Order: sequence, then structure tokens, then C-alpha cells
Amino acid sequence: MTLPSQLFFLPGASGNTDFWKPAARLLRHPAAHVHFGWPGFGATPPDASIQGIEDLAEKFIAEINQPTALIAQSMGGAIALLAASRRPQWITHLVLTVTSGGMDISDLGAQDWRPSFTEANPELARWFIDSRLDLTPALPCIQAPTLLLWGDADPISPVAVGQRLATLLPQARLHVFAGGDHDLGNALAHDVAPLIDAHLETATFMRENAHPGKNRYEKTPL
Repeated sequence: MTLPSQLFFLPGASGNTDFWKPAARLLRHPAAHVHFGWPGFGATPPDASIQGIEDLAEKFIAEINQPTALIAQSMGGAIALLAASRRPQWITHLVLTVTSGGMDISDLGAQDWRPSFTEANPELARWFIDSRLDLTPALPCIQAPTLLLWGDADPISPVAVGQRLATLLPQARLHVFAGGDHDLGNALAHDVAPLIDAHLETATFMRENAHPGKNRYEKTPL
């Protein structure tokens, strides 16, 4: 198993580069930490070269040039999976929390977050809000060991979304937090960090017997 030499932390739609810092500070893994922001989101300055989700993904993917684990929240999870499909030689592990995974999740009871987010952030470019990225065909080809972290009280990305991802990603394990909401990566940092550490150290649990639909499922009560 290749261990990552760097951990890339990807935020959700807010672009909040502080989101993962509480969990990151608790990690034992010695790899370097890089907290990414999205240009034009949060405190990260805009970049005129980014006019769509593909531009955003390519800018991020260009930074991956050594063994890397991607730890991603919500929207960041779709970017992480896109990176894993295009840089498989460098992506050693994935940790995805409450993400759509670049899938259409409208049939899984997911609440549409876009109207309220747009109202609260009217300055954001329309390409972000209007993007309909579909990574479904690529997901079964992603071989990086993947830890899926979900909360059963999240209206934006219900547990059913994590369950679908667990059937599509060949080496995925789903862990559900009872009472966890869409911010669990930050709010439950003390519970999330040990799971990430264990995943980075021992995430070979399905490499020899990878098969969609044959995934481990765990639940942690709060």
C-alpha cells in the first residue's frame, strides 16, 4: 500500500478553508496538510481563468504530483472523485463526507440547497450554481480506498446517497453518525479524525476482493 505524502483538504460550496482544520489538527498521520479554497469563494481571491466546474477541477488536479489523499466535504467530494478518475496514479486514499459524488441525487430525498445558497451568496458565478456534473459512469473505475462519512440527520445529502456511492465505488466503506448533519466533518472533528487516521493507515480492506455492492457499513451513535 502506498502511503500519502500529502493530505489535501477540500471544502464544500462555501469554500471555507477553515472547515477541516479542527479534524486536521487531531490527525496523527505525518503527511503535509494543504487546505484548498475555491477561487472566488470565501476568502480565496477570484481567478478569471475559471469559467466552469471543469476549469476549477483542472486547476486543482494540476496541483497533484505526488502520492496524495483527498479529504473532501460536500461539493469538494465531486472534485475529489473527478481528480481520482484522472490522476489514479497519485490518489492513494479518499475520504468523502456528505457529498453528491457528482451524481444526480434528486431521487434519493435530497433537499435542493441551491436556492437558499444563491440567495445568501448572490455574488457567486452562475456556472457554479448551474453545474450538473455527472460522474456516475466513472465511479466504478475508481480504485482508491474510500471512506464515506455520513450523518443520518442531513437533509442535503441523506444516507441513501452514501449508500449509493458505496455500491458504485469498488473499495468504499460507509460510516454513518447517528444525529450527524451536513457539517459533521467540522462539528464532529473528534470523532471523524480517528476514522481518517485508521483509513490512511489500513485502507487495504477491499483491494483483493473489490466488488461493487459488497461494502462495509458502520454506524456510530452520538
